[in-house]
Amino acid sequence: MKRAILALVLLGGSLLSAQVSFATRIGPPPPPRVLRVRPASPGAGFVWVEGYWHPVGDHYKWRAGYWIRPPYDGAHWVAPHYEGQMFFDGYWDGDSGHFEHDHR
Repeated sequence: MKRAILALVLLGGSLLSAQVSFATRIGPPPPPRVLRVRPASPGAGFVWVEGYWHPVGDHYKWRAGYWIRPPYDGAHWVAPHYEGQMFFDGYWDGDSGHFEHDHR
Protein backbone atom coordinates (compact mmCIF):
# COMPACT_ATOMS: atom_id res chain seq x y z
CA MET A 1 0.00 0.00 0.00
CA LYS A 2 2.85 2.41 0.85
CA ARG A 3 4.47 1.70 -2.52
CA ALA A 4 1.24 2.44 -4.36
CA ILE A 5 0.81 5.75 -2.53
CA LEU A 6 4.46 6.66 -3.16
CA ALA A 7 4.05 5.84 -6.86
CA LEU A 8 0.90 7.99 -7.10
CA VAL A 9 2.63 10.91 -5.37
CA LEU A 10 5.65 10.68 -7.66
CA LEU A 11 3.52 10.28 -10.79
CA GLY A 12 1.19 13.11 -9.77
CA GLY A 13 4.14 15.40 -9.03
CA SER A 14 5.72 14.74 -12.41
CA LEU A 15 2.41 15.33 -14.19
CA LEU A 16 1.90 18.62 -12.37
CA SER A 17 5.33 19.86 -13.39
CA ALA A 18 4.93 18.80 -17.03
CA GLN A 19 4.76 21.61 -19.58
CA VAL A 20 2.47 21.49 -22.55
CA SER A 21 2.70 23.88 -25.46
CA PHE A 22 0.82 24.21 -28.70
CA ALA A 23 2.07 25.85 -31.87
CA THR A 24 0.65 26.37 -35.30
CA ARG A 25 3.08 25.94 -38.13
CA ILE A 26 2.06 28.06 -41.06
CA GLY A 27 5.31 28.02 -43.00
CA PRO A 28 7.38 30.96 -44.14
CA PRO A 29 5.72 34.31 -44.85
CA PRO A 30 5.20 35.54 -48.42
CA PRO A 31 7.91 37.76 -49.94
CA PRO A 32 7.87 41.36 -48.67
CA ARG A 33 5.84 43.86 -50.63
CA VAL A 34 7.79 46.51 -52.50
CA LEU A 35 7.36 50.11 -51.36
CA ARG A 36 7.71 52.47 -54.30
CA VAL A 37 7.96 55.72 -52.32
CA ARG A 38 8.71 56.11 -48.63
CA PRO A 39 6.64 58.86 -47.03
CA ALA A 40 8.52 61.83 -45.57
CA SER A 41 9.56 61.60 -41.94
CA PRO A 42 7.13 63.28 -39.56
CA GLY A 43 10.02 64.85 -37.63
CA ALA A 44 13.32 64.48 -35.83
CA GLY A 45 13.90 61.29 -33.87
CA PHE A 46 11.66 59.07 -36.01
CA VAL A 47 12.93 55.78 -37.47
CA TRP A 48 11.51 54.03 -40.53
CA VAL A 49 10.42 50.42 -39.96
CA GLU A 50 10.14 48.48 -43.22
CA GLY A 51 6.89 46.65 -43.90
CA TYR A 52 6.74 43.02 -42.78
CA TRP A 53 4.47 40.00 -42.50
CA HIS A 54 3.50 38.87 -39.00
CA PRO A 55 1.52 35.77 -38.00
CA VAL A 56 -2.13 36.13 -37.03
CA GLY A 57 -3.69 32.79 -36.19
CA ASP A 58 -3.04 30.42 -39.07
CA HIS A 59 -2.00 33.04 -41.65
CA TYR A 60 0.22 36.09 -42.11
CA LYS A 61 -0.95 39.69 -42.16
CA TRP A 62 0.98 42.49 -43.88
CA ARG A 63 2.03 45.44 -41.75
CA ALA A 64 2.97 48.32 -44.04
CA GLY A 65 6.13 50.29 -43.28
CA TYR A 66 5.81 53.24 -40.92
CA TRP A 67 7.66 55.94 -39.03
CA ILE A 68 7.97 55.48 -35.27
CA ARG A 69 9.97 56.86 -32.38
CA PRO A 70 12.21 54.25 -30.72
CA PRO A 71 11.40 53.48 -27.06
CA TYR A 72 14.66 55.17 -25.97
CA ASP A 73 17.66 56.98 -27.51
CA GLY A 74 20.05 54.55 -29.14
CA ALA A 75 17.52 51.73 -29.57
CA HIS A 76 17.69 49.95 -32.90
CA TRP A 77 15.03 47.92 -34.67
CA VAL A 78 15.65 44.20 -35.15
CA ALA A 79 13.36 43.19 -38.01
CA PRO A 80 11.04 40.19 -37.74
CA HIS A 81 12.33 37.10 -39.51
CA TYR A 82 11.55 33.48 -40.25
CA GLU A 83 14.30 30.96 -39.54
CA GLY A 84 14.36 27.19 -39.15
CA GLN A 85 10.55 26.84 -39.30
CA MET A 86 10.18 29.46 -36.54
CA PHE A 87 8.95 33.04 -36.79
CA PHE A 88 10.69 35.65 -34.63
CA ASP A 89 8.88 38.94 -33.97
CA GLY A 90 10.68 42.21 -34.47
CA TYR A 91 11.82 44.09 -31.38
CA TRP A 92 13.77 47.11 -30.19
CA ASP A 93 17.18 46.49 -28.67
CA GLY A 94 20.09 48.52 -27.36
CA ASP A 95 22.01 49.50 -24.25
CA SER A 96 18.83 50.09 -22.23
CA GLY A 97 17.36 46.67 -22.96
CA HIS A 98 15.06 44.65 -25.14
CA PHE A 99 11.54 45.93 -25.89
CA GLU A 100 8.88 43.76 -27.51
CA HIS A 101 7.01 45.29 -30.41
CA ASP A 102 3.27 45.89 -30.46
CA HIS A 103 1.90 45.20 -33.98
CA ARG A 104 -1.06 47.54 -33.39
